[in-house]
Amino acid sequence: MAVINIDGDTEVIINDVDIDHTVFRIKSRASFSNSAPRLPYVKIFGTGGTIASKGSSSSQTAGYKVDLTIDDLVSSIPNISQFCNLTYEQLLNLDSKDMNYTHLRILYDKVIHALEVDRYDGIVITHGTDTMEETAFFLQLTVKTDKPIVLCGSMRPSTAISADGPMNLYQAIVIASNRELWNRGVLVALNDRIGSGYYITKSNANSLDTFKSIGQGYLGNFVNNEIHYHYPPSMPSGITHFDIGTELVQELAEVPVLYAHQGFNKQMIRMCIEQLGAQGIVFASMGAGSMSDEVNEMAYEMWLEHKVPFIYSKRSMDGMVPKAALPKIHHEGKPAFEGAIAGGYLNPQKARLLLRMSMLAGMDLPQIKRVFEGVYGG
Repeated sequence: MAVINIDGDTEVIINDVDIDHTVFRIKSRASFSNSAPRLPYVKIFGTGGTIASKGSSSSQTAGYKVDLTIDDLVSSIPNISQFCNLTYEQLLNLDSKDMNYTHLRILYDKVIHALEVDRYDGIVITHGTDTMEETAFFLQLTVKTDKPIVLCGSMRPSTAISADGPMNLYQAIVIASNRELWNRGVLVALNDRIGSGYYITKSNANSLDTFKSIGQGYLGNFVNNEIHYHYPPSMPSGITHFDIGTELVQELAEVPVLYAHQGFNKQMIRMCIEQLGAQGIVFASMGAGSMSDEVNEMAYEMWLEHKVPFIYSKRSMDGMVPKAALPKIHHEGKPAFEGAIAGGYLNPQKARLLLRMSMLAGMDLPQIKRVFEGVYGG
C-alpha cells in the first residue's frame, strides 16, 4: 500500500515494499505507519577518496586505490531507513588530490539541484580527506541554504582492519537527517566529531582524529547514536556568498601558494607571475605574516609592475595574520604597497580559494580587501 501527497506535507505510507523511483536508486526498504513522523529525504553524492578505496591486504593503510562505488558504501550501512529516506548517486570517483574547479562545479550544480529542485532535506558527500576542507569551503561560499551539507570520508581504506569509513558515513547520514543541524553551514563529520567546513582543516596525515579547528572548536560530537551540540545553530561569521550562476568556467585564476622558509628565493615570485601567468600569490608566511625584507620588496615591485595581489597567510595551523602585520613599504615618489592583503585566520589553501572566487566575481582590489575583512584580514 502506498499513499502519496504531491504537496509533500503528507507522509508516504509504505508497508514493507521497495521504494522505486524513475531517476534515483534507493537502497533501503521502509515500513511506516500512519502515525509515523515524516522522515527526511537525504541525498548522497559519491566522489571517491580513501573511503571508496581498497588495499591489497587488511593491514595496508597507504598506497591503496579508489575502487568502490557509492552503492558499495551504502550497502555497508545497516538500518539507515529508520532515520531517513535515502537516495544516492555516483558523481565522481577519484582521489581528492585530483579535484579541480571543473569537479567542484559539477558537484555544486548537483547539490543546488538536489536542494532547490528535488527539495531534499540534507546532503551527504563522500570525499577524500586530502582536499575535503577546500571543497567544504567552496560549497560554503557558493551554496546558500539552511539545510545541512555534510562531507565525510575516511583515513583508512575499506579493506583495512578497523576501517573508519562505514561509521563515518553512517554518522554523516544521521547528521544530515537531523533538523537540529540546520542553519549551521557546511559540515565535516569524521571520527565522531562534527566541525564547520568553513574553519576546519586536516591536521594529521595519518591518524583518524585528523580534522580540527583549534581556534573555533567543534560544533558537536556523535556518541552512541546521539548527536551532542556545543552551541545553538548559527552560521560562521564573515561569509561572502558568491553567485556563480550557470556558466561553466573551466578553471579559476592561476594563484600559486608560496611556502615561506629560511633562505626563500625571491625570484620564485617573479617566475610565478612572468612565466606561469599567476594573477595572484598567497604566501604561507612565517609567524603572523612574516616574510624577509627582500621578499617583501620583490612582492612590492611585482605589484607595481603587474598589479598582482599578494595574500599574506600563515604556515602555522592556528592563529591569524592581521592587517597590522602587513609589510610597511614606502618609497618616495611611489605608492604604498596596496596589493598586500592580510589573510586573517584562513590557511593558505582557503585564502587561495577565497581570492580566486573574488577574482571570478570580477572584484577590484578594495572589494577583495573587504571580503578578507570578513575573516579578520583585509
